[in-house]
Amino acid sequence: SEIYATLKKQFPDAWIGLESVSDDLSRAVVSVSSPKIPGALYVYNAEKRELAAFRQQYPGLAADELAEVYAIEYPARDGLTIPAYLTLPHGLSPKSARKLPFVVLPHGGPHARDFRRFDWMAQMLANQGYGVMQMNFRGSTGYGIAFEKAGRKRWGDAMVNDVGDGAWWLLKQGLADQERICIVGASFGGYATLMGVVREPRLYKCGVSLNGVADMPKLLRRHENLVGGRFLTRHIGQLWEDKASLHRSSPINSVKSIEVPLMIVASESDVVVSPVQSREMYNALKKSNKAVEFVELPKGDHYLSREENRRTFARALLRFLDAHIGEP
Repeated sequence: SEIYATLKKQFPDAWIGLESVSDDLSRAVVSVSSPKIPGALYVYNAEKRELAAFRQQYPGLAADELAEVYAIEYPARDGLTIPAYLTLPHGLSPKSARKLPFVVLPHGGPHARDFRRFDWMAQMLANQGYGVMQMNFRGSTGYGIAFEKAGRKRWGDAMVNDVGDGAWWLLKQGLADQERICIVGASFGGYATLMGVVREPRLYKCGVSLNGVADMPKLLRRHENLVGGRFLTRHIGQLWEDKASLHRSSPINSVKSIEVPLMIVASESDVVVSPVQSREMYNALKKSNKAVEFVELPKGDHYLSREENRRTFARALLRFLDAHIGEP
């Protein structure tokens, strides 16, 4: 708590994280992250009660060139208020930005949330001229039990609708160009991408799914006997009791409704969401003659931990976005 108080006083708008602690509790490494502080690391010496700058996680990035992140909120179609963050190209604000190409970037989990802090993907996209929206749709953590419970067993409808309502809000505000808006996500965000282009055929112009879920029953069957299986059942549904809704909420069963180009990316060694989900979704899209490309990341895990895979994904993502929603 002393470390946190010291850093919070020095960096009042930053996210403070505990990265590592020595076995004897004499030293700790903590991180400081904000839109303008891309992962500063500090070492705390408990005996001397001293805090010293250690290193930067992204030493090549200049703080004054990074994009600002703005906290906003918008109403879902049923009236629920959805908090979100906008990352806008350097020098732009919600008041000055107009008709930008936009990436809607729902987080994974979904039992998680986004924060106002340095996000390498959002900053990379903003650096290339894209606006980025990250929303904490219902089911996200950090906004109370009722907000989190509102997403249970609602993956395929209310939660995906919250994401789409954020995109519609961008258009209504004049922030996004209606011809240049794409949905991109990993894990649950990948699922939201696939289900989003099914449910909102007139909204998105393209989609990118990284390690996304395509077949809900298959995900449940794979995890039901593992640690955390009950968690998935509670949040997604019962295989037999909810059979109809699970079928309806699986993008692989609605391939014919998809009309926009997709890029499906799978990590070869993903143990959270099997790469089989992405491969089968790609094959179903190809079989239906849909515009789709497939990228597999060798030895990749669920979290893009390998630098080589992160670079491969980043290059493929930017190329795909430039082709579909880049400058005309």
